[in-house]
Order: sequence, then C-alpha cells, then structure tokens
Amino acid sequence: MRVRFAPSPTGELHVGGARTALFNWLLARKEGGVFVLRVEDTDRERSDEAHTRAILDGLEWLGLSLDEGPFFQSQSEKRHASDARWLLDEGKAFRDFTDPKELRMHAVDLGHENTSRVARALADRMGEAESARRAEAGEPFAIRFRVPEGKTVWTDLVHGDMEFDNSDLEDLVILRSDGTPTYNMAVVSDDSAMAITHVIRGDDHLSNTPKQVLLYEALERDIPVFGHVPMILGSDGKRLSKRHAATALQAYRDAGILPEAMVNFLALLGWSPGDDREIMPLPELVEAFSMERVLRKSAVFDLDKLQWLNGRHLASKPVEELAPLVMGRLVGMGVSREEMEEREVWFQHLVELHQGRARTVGDVARMCISYVQDELHYDNLAVGAHWAKAPDLVLQQLHALRSAFEDARWEEVPLERALRGLAGELKVGSGKLIHPLRVALTGQGASPGIFEVLVLLGRERSLARIDRAIEQLRVLAGEG
Repeated sequence: MRVRFAPSPTGELHVGGARTALFNWLLARKEGGVFVLRVEDTDRERSDEAHTRAILDGLEWLGLSLDEGPFFQSQSEKRHASDARWLLDEGKAFRDFTDPKELRMHAVDLGHENTSRVARALADRMGEAESARRAEAGEPFAIRFRVPEGKTVWTDLVHGDMEFDNSDLEDLVILRSDGTPTYNMAVVSDDSAMAITHVIRGDDHLSNTPKQVLLYEALERDIPVFGHVPMILGSDGKRLSKRHAATALQAYRDAGILPEAMVNFLALLGWSPGDDREIMPLPELVEAFSMERVLRKSAVFDLDKLQWLNGRHLASKPVEELAPLVMGRLVGMGVSREEMEEREVWFQHLVELHQGRARTVGDVARMCISYVQDELHYDNLAVGAHWAKAPDLVLQQLHALRSAFEDARWEEVPLERALRGLAGELKVGSGKLIHPLRVALTGQGASPGIFEVLVLLGRERSLARIDRAIEQLRVLAGEG
C-alpha cells in the first residue's frame, strides 16, 4: 500500500488538510504501507516556500513522519506534458486552437451548453492534417482529453459504488497552450509514477474522480483505490471557515493545544473506533483505524470538545514533557528562564499540581505565573466572594493566620496544623480561613491544596502576600 498527502503550498496547513494527512498516515501505518508527501506547487503565483515549511512543520508537530518526500509537483512538468502528448498521439485527446471567448461564441451559435464538445466538433471538422500543420507552424493550442461515451464507475472506500455519466463531463483541458499541465493531468501522472495504490482525500475532490479514472484508463495505467472522506462543517452546518473557529493548524498550536490532543480530535472527525472510546493516543488510533469506519456524513468541528480532549491529554502528559512547554509560555510572559531552570524539580512539581486543572498549555502557564513572579493580580470575583462581604472579619483572620504561620516549620503538615488549630480557637470551619487565604496567596478563587500552595510559594513570598492582602483589606474595611 502506498498513500500520499498532496497539499498545495498556497496557504497554511488547515484543519481539513491535517485530517486528510492523518487518515492517510493511519492507514499506511495500520497496513504496513508507505506515506508519501507531494507538494503540489504548480500554481507558481500563489505557491510560497514559507507555506511549504509550515506544512512540513505541521506534519512534524502532529507526529506524522514521512516515508518518502517531500516531492514537488513542479519538478515533474515534463512528464505531465509527455503523458498529455501521448494521449494526443494515440487519438485520445485533440488540439484546441480556440480561445475561451471564441469558444463561447461558437457554443452560443450552435446552441450547445458544453463548450468543450464544441471544441471537439471544431477539431474534428478541421481534421488531423490541418491540426498538425497549424501546430507545426507555431500556432498556440491547448490539448483536451476526449471523454469517451458511456459511464465511469468505481467503488469508493467510503461511498461505495459510484457512477457518473460521461456525457456530463467536459473534454477537459489536460495541457494549457503555454505547455503547463492542468490539475487532473498532473495528479494522474504523478500518482501513477509514484505507484500510489490508495487515494484518500476530501469529498470536495469527488467530482474530479471520474475524470481521473478516465485518464488512468486512457493512459493504460493501474487505477488506485479511492476513498473520499466527509467534509468538516461548522456548528451551523456550513463548511468550516474562520467565522466558526480558526482553520489553520498553527493557530491551535499557538493556543496551547497539544499535538496528541489535536490528532485524537482530528481522527474522530468523520471516523469512529466502533465503541465509546474518545481518549485515544496515537498507537491506539493506528491499531483501531480502518476506512470501513469512516463515516459518509459530514463531521462537525466542536471547539469545546477539542479543548476538553486537550485537557484530558494535558492531565496525563508526563510532567517532564509538559514543563518545558509551560516554561516557554512563561518566558513569553516575561518570567526568567534561568530562575525556573535553577529550580527544576520545584518547577516540575508546580506544573504537575496545575496540569489537571487546565485545558491548554496557556492555562497552566497562567495558573503558574503567580508562583514565579512577585506581581499578583486579584480576581474580582474571588475578592467579591471571599473578602468584600466581611472585610473586617477577614482582616482579623489574616492577621491571626500570619501570626500562626510565622513560627511554623514551612512544611505542609505543620502549616495545616497551625491553620486548623487557629480555626478551632476561632470556632469556625477551616474553609472560612482557607478561602480568604487562597485569594491572598494566589489572587484566585481556586487553586491546588492551600498547604501545597504555601510550600510552593515559600515562607518569604507567602508572608509577603498575606501582608499585602492585609493592606488591601484595610482599604476595603475603610481603614486605609
């Protein structure tokens, strides 16, 4: 089995293209096949080397290793043209000397809707001898494929038996007058030369398949097995676009989505393992994947599900792998890399305590930042819930907590003993002290266990934050 992913470098690698690449890669790995990358760069005006690099980076980020390639379609234009001319020599194609405007005028005059059939009629009327003479004289012409009569049929891996009436197909141009090949000619020539056995691609290519099947037959080449996977739609049932969510893969990488979560999510867009599994690492996906379970119905892109899946993968990711990702985010937020690297074990523990509470890498970084810098921002909702309702009482409690902590050994058990002992003296539940203290230490209404927080922050930073909270509460209580 040989499969290929054939993107055009005219833009970034988008979600739909990434899903197509993944399905091809999974199939190749499941069947012990070969995964080939061919960059279809024949659109010289729109093709960009930076986009090619983005495609390669995106595949590498997803973990989709190449077996062959990248190959560039532009390097095979001589072969494309040679295949087109062979069809001409065999009488399976014809020269078209008309320009599009002239062709439309002839079609109107003859009352014919299919302009390509008019081109064929004009070519047949001209005759091969006159056609060859005009070509030898240097007159420009395109080469059109002569679509045969009858029907074109194939069995699609997703849609089953397919049938197209050839009378509905145009005599497609396969070589332009400037000598460059058109899409269908180039694809068939390349897939044949690369011995591609299975073409797995999006439903948007379904209309190209009968044309390509006919070209394979005319060229007397082996026809690959085709499989057309469902389109990806937005929540409103329309084709996925920027109005629904970001479509470029890089945007999700930048947003803190893990590659394993994106792979898991993309695999479930139009495919099912046949059971209720949703969290599936890449090796499990390879084992379970089959084209038989690819759905015909279009898949809906659900951003909430992607974030949920990311949170699950984030929670189970080894902290040694996650910590560098979080560190990179924190450095981007102005935190010193050297400080975190010097306290590597401490930093990994910090990340580990927060990774199960987040949905993205960025969430983890935002949760961790208050532990690695002195500046602290108070969440308004947390302040309203745990300080503002009774600032005088909270002020007294924080004063008492500071005194209780000042002489305690800075470890979880002694700190817990000091807080719970104070709660007993004040005849209040421990939560009445913990919630205001959490806001003082982290600025937030939620965090890991408060005693883990105290130890992570350390004595000096913890007491300094309690002191700052006391000053803030004096202002709230009208003492400032």
